[in-house]
Amino acid sequence: MASEEPSQNPTNPEDQSQNEEGSGKKLSKKEAAKLERLRKRQEAAAAAAATNISSMAIDAADPLAENYGETPLDDLKSKEISGRKWTEVKELNGGLKDQDVLIRGRCQAIRAVGKKMAFVVVRERGFTVQCILTVTPDVVSAHMVKFATSLSRESIVDIEGVISVPATTITGATQQVEVQVRKLYCVNKAIPTLPINIEDAARSEEEIEKALKAGEQLVRVNQDTRLNFRVLDIRTPANQGIFRIQCQVENMFRQFLLSEGFVGIHTPKLIAGSSEGGSAVFKLDYKGQPACLAQSPQLHKQMAICGDFGRVFEIGPVFRAEDSFTHRHLCEFTGLDVEMEIKEHYSEVMDIVDRLFVTMFDSLNDTCQKELEAINAQYRFKPLKYLRKTLRLTFEEGIQMLKEAGVEIDPLGDLNTESERKLGQLVLEKYDTEFYILHRYPLAVRPFYTMPCYENPLYSNSFDVFIRGEEIISGAQRVHVPEYLTERAQACGIDVKTIATYIDSFRYGAPPHGGFGVGLERVVMLFCALNNIRKSSLFPRDPQRIAP
Repeated sequence: MASEEPSQNPTNPEDQSQNEEGSGKKLSKKEAAKLERLRKRQEAAAAAAATNISSMAIDAADPLAENYGETPLDDLKSKEISGRKWTEVKELNGGLKDQDVLIRGRCQAIRAVGKKMAFVVVRERGFTVQCILTVTPDVVSAHMVKFATSLSRESIVDIEGVISVPATTITGATQQVEVQVRKLYCVNKAIPTLPINIEDAARSEEEIEKALKAGEQLVRVNQDTRLNFRVLDIRTPANQGIFRIQCQVENMFRQFLLSEGFVGIHTPKLIAGSSEGGSAVFKLDYKGQPACLAQSPQLHKQMAICGDFGRVFEIGPVFRAEDSFTHRHLCEFTGLDVEMEIKEHYSEVMDIVDRLFVTMFDSLNDTCQKELEAINAQYRFKPLKYLRKTLRLTFEEGIQMLKEAGVEIDPLGDLNTESERKLGQLVLEKYDTEFYILHRYPLAVRPFYTMPCYENPLYSNSFDVFIRGEEIISGAQRVHVPEYLTERAQACGIDVKTIATYIDSFRYGAPPHGGFGVGLERVVMLFCALNNIRKSSLFPRDPQRIAP
């Protein structure tokens, strides 16, 4: 039986205040402020509930309510195969005029024009189309327009409509047609306030500087913020272009080498020793044994040559633990590695490099024009200059060019970053190319498995390849004689026991061979003249970043 006594635990702040006042207790300022906040929250909740009830009542009264709304979760659980035909946004063109289409994409921009019209720009994989909702009897209701304008940007929607072709050029979308919306459903809603706006993330430095000169301050999204919210950042047109370019580089690398008789292999990334020498490796415990992540597939790809594959390549992760805080170093990157038998001279390896990269550059310029345009719109760059037959200079010739320009370099040392850039500038001025090979490096600056030159053991049968004044490839003829390989490893401070199986593989008969390695991200960075390798790494790992 319900009690008629007054409640002893009132939920209304005013009732609570009156009770306490009636009992002779005076509220403190802190308690009064707390009650006031509670009262405001309750009022806001009541108002929101009233609005929702009102909205539900309106929708229930809208005879066209079935043409819009949020798609129920159950309908997205692979409930059925409807057989409906979907059209990709990039395929929308004037040839589809007056035809019905069904598309899915993100709401990139939403703009209301009064209460009876709205524009929604829908984006799918970098392509955009303008969709129009106009209040029309028996087709589009005012409530449907209101629903469209209530959507948050980056929400995913399904739209059914009819293609129309406007008389004037559409500047706010890639497709030169419009979709007259008949049905609109929200598949997944993005939060109302995004941590970064795609429009801001897609803005070029030139736009920002131009606005500043005009007295307008635009949002500049810095690199760390971009990487913290990378899932949003990679939606920009430039980033979509960068990673499609990256995909094409990988594809061309594989296709060219397959056409040249190479075999794709996969080598272990967990190894007992250091694959390159030195201490900058990621160490780990492997079932009670010390191990590390591979710095390179070097040793195993050579073992594959000893196993009679003749020519091999690998595309896979590479790990470097150096604390390199530069624009071009990562702790994890994608390595493109090659190893091959040599018949007479290590120039055979350089021949492969020459033809591989000229073919790759040609392909990128021919097949990725839209992607390159999208990148150039945000990150301005000039097309890479390269020759049909790649320029080759000896290390001594490069040193002489630098010396004549007033730059002194140790003839038996390595080039530092500044020297590489300077030499790149000199080569461009003299030979009109930004892509060249520098070979016959001093032996002292190369890995232990590098073959010395036959006429001068101070130099080696090795090479580096440069794009826009920065090194992207390192390669050489390898030492294939086990006794000499052991001697070289010990001289470089490597514990021979940790690479015993590698050295032993040469005791069973090994052909002369050589190869090279290149970082995928660095190729893309330099081909597109990006100023930081983190721009060409999907989720970069550097000494300070291991997430997202």
